[in-house]
Amino acid sequence: MTLLPETARQFDTQVAQAQLDGRAPSLVLGVVRDGALAHLAAAGEHPRPDVDLQYRLGSISKTMTAALIMQMRDAGRLALDDPLERHLPGTGLGAVTLRQMLGHASGIQREPEGDWWERTAGVDLTTLLAGLTADKIAYPPHRAYHYSNLAYGLLGGLLERLSGMPWADLLNERLLGPLGMRRTTYAATEPYARGYVVHPWHDTLREEPRTDTGAMAPAGQLWSTIEDLGRWAAFLADPDPSVLAAETVTEMCSPVVIGDLEAWTHGHGLGVELFREGNRVYAGHGGSMPGYIASLAVHRPTRTAVVGFANSYGLRTGRLGALSRRLLTLVLDREPAPLTPWRPAAAAPPAELAELTGRWWWMGTEIEVTADPAGDLHAGPVGAPDLRFVAEGPDRWRGRTGNQDGEILTVRRDEQGRAVALDIATFVHTRTPDQEP
Repeated sequence: MTLLPETARQFDTQVAQAQLDGRAPSLVLGVVRDGALAHLAAAGEHPRPDVDLQYRLGSISKTMTAALIMQMRDAGRLALDDPLERHLPGTGLGAVTLRQMLGHASGIQREPEGDWWERTAGVDLTTLLAGLTADKIAYPPHRAYHYSNLAYGLLGGLLERLSGMPWADLLNERLLGPLGMRRTTYAATEPYARGYVVHPWHDTLREEPRTDTGAMAPAGQLWSTIEDLGRWAAFLADPDPSVLAAETVTEMCSPVVIGDLEAWTHGHGLGVELFREGNRVYAGHGGSMPGYIASLAVHRPTRTAVVGFANSYGLRTGRLGALSRRLLTLVLDREPAPLTPWRPAAAAPPAELAELTGRWWWMGTEIEVTADPAGDLHAGPVGAPDLRFVAEGPDRWRGRTGNQDGEILTVRRDEQGRAVALDIATFVHTRTPDQEP
């Protein structure tokens, strides 16, 4: 699905203006809709971007490291509330949990010891672990948001210990290969954009080193393209269950900690950043490495995303992440997702299910219960029953959405076996408002 011409024009204009004002050698942003790249906007000539040109992902690599941890959790190899010490003994970090580390609520200091890891040759895992002591807790765990690159280096080390494979090999086997992300690689692979720092006074370029970050690679090593990053965005919006269950990705996109307690516009899930823009929440992450910035912003309900790269260490004015979210809002405002047309049911539900449909009352409040072709019940306000219940056994249903998620609906019957009440988490609904609950 391509963008409408006027939407595309506005999108392209904003990208061109950002490249001009930001002094980026090259800038590229793409729109992903329903699993495919719907539009590409490129500006700058150093080099001219396209869908297959590699840039560095930086911290967007963390979202993939987190997905590997969640795969391990779903396979029963670990629990999110395990302390790191259970899997990497001797770190000196006490009871810090994997959940806290994934959500940047562990209090672990932001960077490893030594020279700036992003711009120097990385150390191996043994050396990284040898530098850990209890004083690496810079902030009390789970008291507040405290971003930590070091935490993700340690999570990568945990993955290596559990799997017996290098992090990069595990990533290729479990994520990149299955998702067809052939141009997402550990090291730069031609064609790729060289990365620069732009001099603030005379606009010359200084090329930055392309380091192998060693044990810190799980925090920011990867290289990718607009095409591949679009595939990752599409996966976060609509997961492939053979890679990671949809429920698990939703869990990743649920807040662990709020980053700004005053406005509640930024938070962090399990490896995924969360941004509130008006009434929408975008999931994704930003990324930077010397010479590069990257952005990933996904609106999961509409399966729409904006992904982007620049080959400069920041923009002179503005931020790539803010630009990506602003452009995502532009697309969603101007081109809402197409509505699915109503279609009549092929057949009426079975009698035992049909008996439960219709109007029910609780404490003077009316609700409506409907049945869908899959055999699920839906309950809620008349005309908009938005809570879904899935059958678990005779006259027993389990809530799967909203404030009834996980709660039990049971059917109460009279002596003749007729359904006379619905007990929804102890709130008893009857057929008329006059009946006692």
